[in-house]
Amino acid sequence: MHIQSGIAEVNGTRLYYEVAGDGHPLVLIHGFSLDTRMWDDQFEVFARDYKVVRYDIRGYGKSAVPGKDGYYHADDLKALLVHLGIDRAHILGLSLGGAIALEFALAYPGMTHTLILVDSVLWGHNWSEESSKRDGALWAVGNVEGARSLWLAHPLFAPAMQNSSVAPRLTQIVTDYSGWSWVNNDPGLLPDPVAAHRLSEIGAPTLIIMGEHDLPDYHAIADTLQEQIPNARTVILPAVGHMSNMEDPEGFNQAVLSFLTKDKG
Repeated sequence: MHIQSGIAEVNGTRLYYEVAGDGHPLVLIHGFSLDTRMWDDQFEVFARDYKVVRYDIRGYGKSAVPGKDGYYHADDLKALLVHLGIDRAHILGLSLGGAIALEFALAYPGMTHTLILVDSVLWGHNWSEESSKRDGALWAVGNVEGARSLWLAHPLFAPAMQNSSVAPRLTQIVTDYSGWSWVNNDPGLLPDPVAAHRLSEIGAPTLIIMGEHDLPDYHAIADTLQEQIPNARTVILPAVGHMSNMEDPEGFNQAVLSFLTKDKG
């Protein structure tokens, strides 16, 4: 399989990307502290039927870290797609990548064919006190290695870390993360109003994928997405957690491809 990779100098930054396959474009957006490698179990499989784009968002992997100027992740993605000559795509994101996918679908509905939200963050969600306290501790540490240690021990990753085929790969990706956001003020901007107040505006067919053992906040977000996005349906992957695509790639891939195949009809 031929893989095209490169650096797109767009929107005032440099974004690393990989493209494989032919067919309708499908974009994969990774989660916080991760990079394109989290999609290794999907990239070639999906490229059999689709033109698959995976990229490192600003601040992660091989892409540039943010500068001082404000930016929107959705604008970065739009500029990358224009750079690649893509005018419309299926948009799939996990966790932070899900929040970016939502932001993109709201900002650029004409470029969004379908939307796939996996164990997604939702800007504007009222996080539980337990979650807010635990996540706040990561930024309070004040150094990368201390924050990384706490992050790898986070309950979010517990099911993945109990999987012997996933834990080494996930640990390596997080270890390779620069940790920039733990020790810098990210000038990334959120749209106003945030996505939580605009879900009813999403017109694209939407698939919500959840790991059965993901944390309660993420299940609450999935419930909100299901209730408020007009054309949405939810798939729960059994016996997996937040990193559902890595923990159960076969079940995950089947859910995504089944949804995309039905959308063709």
